[in-house]
Amino acid sequence: MYAFECLDCSLRDIMKVVDPKKYNMPFGGITVVLGGDFRQILPVINSGSRDDVVPATITRSRQWLTAKIMILYRNTRLNQSVIPEEVLSLKLFAEWVLRIRNGVIEAPKGSSFDYGEDEIVIPPDFCDSEIKNSIKNMIEWTYPNPLSHYRTSNWSSQLFIVQSIPGEDFTYYSVDRAEEFGGTPSELSFAFPPEYLNSVNLPGLPPHELKLKVGVCVMLMRNLNQILGLCNDTRMMITRCLSHGVECEVICGAFIGMKHFIPRKELCPTDTKLPFKLIRKQMPLQLCYSMTINKSHGQSLERVGLYLPNSVFTHGQFYVAVSRVTSPSGLKVFIDSRSGESTNVTRNVVYKEVFYNLPQ
Repeated sequence: MYAFECLDCSLRDIMKVVDPKKYNMPFGGITVVLGGDFRQILPVINSGSRDDVVPATITRSRQWLTAKIMILYRNTRLNQSVIPEEVLSLKLFAEWVLRIRNGVIEAPKGSSFDYGEDEIVIPPDFCDSEIKNSIKNMIEWTYPNPLSHYRTSNWSSQLFIVQSIPGEDFTYYSVDRAEEFGGTPSELSFAFPPEYLNSVNLPGLPPHELKLKVGVCVMLMRNLNQILGLCNDTRMMITRCLSHGVECEVICGAFIGMKHFIPRKELCPTDTKLPFKLIRKQMPLQLCYSMTINKSHGQSLERVGLYLPNSVFTHGQFYVAVSRVTSPSGLKVFIDSRSGESTNVTRNVVYKEVFYNLPQ
């Protein structure tokens, strides 16, 4: 919401010079188009509770009442079919996802089990509680026959385990340094030696030791060239490992098939509690054999193996996870109970107060 308010103030200031009559209008009278789904994950507030997250949404902004809301009703992520049985299956799956999105799925009627708040039962088509959960079982279901498909871009655009891919490993080490420290250069070197800087791992920063091989799927961690499709979260496949960089092929989006050379570049985390500024020179890549639910925003995947040793903990996470798949047959959920046993019961957290200012 803070960025939303800043945009309003900035456009008003511009229009105050161009056309003073529009200064008091929202966004200076300029049409602004915003896109989003408030039933997905809300703004992330560090160590924030529900009472902190909900007020940070755009729907609580003073400008929200002036917005004209357009609603999209068609699910374009799901595959289309003309076969009656498949059409019915897709329709039922889409309705189930919508009930998860709105938080209206209830526990089975007549059940003697004491379901807790926000807990839902996953249908047997998507969760087999009779099979013991393990990461190995999830990988085998999500990536069948890896040795036969690892060099195929369609398969590689999904997530897979690097260890199952044959070929030579290439290790790329970063060059790290610390800046903006209050002491002298000698004190800086003594307080933060290279060994310590190399051991620092922060969200949004590639590791010091990056192990890659041809055929590995990676994700870009920075915007390099938006015109050529090199944007943050772009998934690519390694096609060549060179001395000072790698050649990658884009495997998703409008630029699929394009190849690019990704060199090392200096990277700095934007939000850190470190008492100094960490500069890491490394290729802005991370292995993409798994991703968190938050990171899966915007992805469309043929097969999704959702591993939940612990239930989701914030608004919209479960909805985002199950809505990434393009067909019902491509979803399998692996849930552990509090005792560590396989189960088909998990939480679906929905902050319904976020919907108060939205049309029904």
